[in-house]
Amino acid sequence: MRAVVYEAFGGPMEVREVPDPPVPPGGAVVRVLATGVCRSDWHGWQGHDPDIRAFPHVPGHELAGVVEAVGGGVARWRPGDRVTVPFVCACGRCASCAAGDQQVCENQTQPGFSHWGSFAELVALGAADVNLVGLPEEMPYTTAAALGCRFATAYRAVLARGRTAPGEWVAVHGCGGVGLSAVMIAAAAGARVVAVDVSADALALARELGAAEAVDGSAGDPAAAVREITGGGAHVSLDALGSPATARASVEGLRRRGRHVQVGLLPPAAGPAPLPMDQVIALELEILGSHGMAAHAYAPMLELVSAGTLRPDALVARVIGLEDAPAARAALRTAGAAGMTMIAPG
Repeated sequence: MRAVVYEAFGGPMEVREVPDPPVPPGGAVVRVLATGVCRSDWHGWQGHDPDIRAFPHVPGHELAGVVEAVGGGVARWRPGDRVTVPFVCACGRCASCAAGDQQVCENQTQPGFSHWGSFAELVALGAADVNLVGLPEEMPYTTAAALGCRFATAYRAVLARGRTAPGEWVAVHGCGGVGLSAVMIAAAAGARVVAVDVSADALALARELGAAEAVDGSAGDPAAAVREITGGGAHVSLDALGSPATARASVEGLRRRGRHVQVGLLPPAAGPAPLPMDQVIALELEILGSHGMAAHAYAPMLELVSAGTLRPDALVARVIGLEDAPAARAALRTAGAAGMTMIAPG
């Protein structure tokens, strides 16, 4: 198969022929028909993720395609099925999985990190009956690939973890893939959204997706701006970027008894995030983490996408071939939020 491969952290990437992945017992091999280019892949390439331990390595974790083959013991899937998968793949056996919390599985794997990923024509996935998600026939693969990391993560962060209700103020700090998805989802849920970013283009796109207000995060104090706009602070605030500055601003922009949801990953290289815990106590704030969404929870989101209430396809700015993937991922070092890039390996 063809795949994007690199041999060292920060090293050159190239498209070349590599062996097809074997079919894991209880798992499946999926023919990748679309996969997203995500900043998490850039972090992995830079050596910021401890799960990448061996080379050569194939990145990519947001995917959709068709089941190519299944391993022994798989009951729910067969070749030809249209599927996607969460970026957190669960084992299906641990206590967290038994409780339905596959997104925090104790033995989780992640394509593109713990094993070869989806910047390839084929990708192997474990525990197929736990992790694969069937797709509606009418859903394009590019739309489905946008769901697995950014959109599903934002969906659960806004609705399940943040418990966003109609009429509430929701602040979204960082309008990249996760943040723009969160803006769309919160607005569709009837919330009033304040988008915060340093990019004018990102803020303009956030307004198109439903943000009622936009704050330039590079001008002054963004938390103070959020408190002023919302008349005392947001009910729910998300750090969708993942930095010490945005995490703190998200907490400081909350009203009394508000809810902060940490969605953006905080790479160790950025240092610890010093949150104002005195304010957390005094205002009875909630500090919540959100780490993807389990496969069994996808159905309500897929229904809203099929109905047109949610439009992840509106976030797809361009579709490229596999040969263009190395340059697209390298560009994430400085890329703004012009929209998602999708790879169509075929």
